[in-house]
Amino acid sequence: MNRLSVSLAAAVAVLSPAASAGTVHTMASFSVLADIVKQVGGEHVTVATLVGPDGDPHSFEPSPRDSQALAKADVVFVSGLGLEGWMGRLITASGYKGKVITASEGVNSLKMEEEGKEVTDPHAWNSAKNGAIYARNVMNALIAADPEDQAYFRQRGGAYVQRLEQLDLWAKKAFSGIAPEKRKVVTSHDAFGYFGAEYGVTFLAPVGFSTEAEASAGDVAGLIKQIRQEHIKTYFIENQTDPRLVKQIAAASGAKAGGELYPEALTKAGGPASTYVDAFKHNVETIAASMK
Repeated sequence: MNRLSVSLAAAVAVLSPAASAGTVHTMASFSVLADIVKQVGGEHVTVATLVGPDGDPHSFEPSPRDSQALAKADVVFVSGLGLEGWMGRLITASGYKGKVITASEGVNSLKMEEEGKEVTDPHAWNSAKNGAIYARNVMNALIAADPEDQAYFRQRGGAYVQRLEQLDLWAKKAFSGIAPEKRKVVTSHDAFGYFGAEYGVTFLAPVGFSTEAEASAGDVAGLIKQIRQEHIKTYFIENQTDPRLVKQIAAASGAKAGGELYPEALTKAGGPASTYVDAFKHNVETIAASMK
């Protein structure tokens, strides 16, 4: 092929619909949000994540490599509500000047007490109803970044939102047949506030919303007493936290192991919770099964 032919072929490729389709390079703060972006964006996005599978978004410490990767993104997605306390410093260090999209925008946030202060609970995605809000916000942000592919994003985003709304109804039904007094479990930290509020489950935990918090001896003793008094039978560990404390509390209270939950981090590909939908379904099924 001569040079003229190569030039003409290149021009045709640039003008063709397939070649003009955009690719939005995104960065998500943690694995759950990264998967939501992947599900909505499909083949028109690349998705990098700062806190990867089985990672703890509370205790994450960004590296210079993270700063360099963030600087190359077209759009950055965060959950917000105080989850990513380290993100502001990282954005400043990276020199990133693009859009930062808060996926939880529009969520009815919950308050909780943390070390004597009222704070916002950041774990909004643990309700599938809120997950649908996240997905809509992601869809709108991708349309704004790549309007030529808005039909694609609307189709994928709309279908994904509908799936999450159906999961929300399924979860409500899963717990509706269980007596309220049996809907009580112990977890490693207070990450299931939105799940509990939406599906009528009471969660007890030795530490608050952040895994970096430490439980006092008095708090632990009070929790053990409450577990005994309320005859709570099951405890769960979480994939992104140290399970030792909750196991000690369970041993002292008589609660039995109910399995592993995934409230803040997905598993690696091929694991039982490698997508947001899989993690949510696993959590519902595992918790509900422990109560029957």
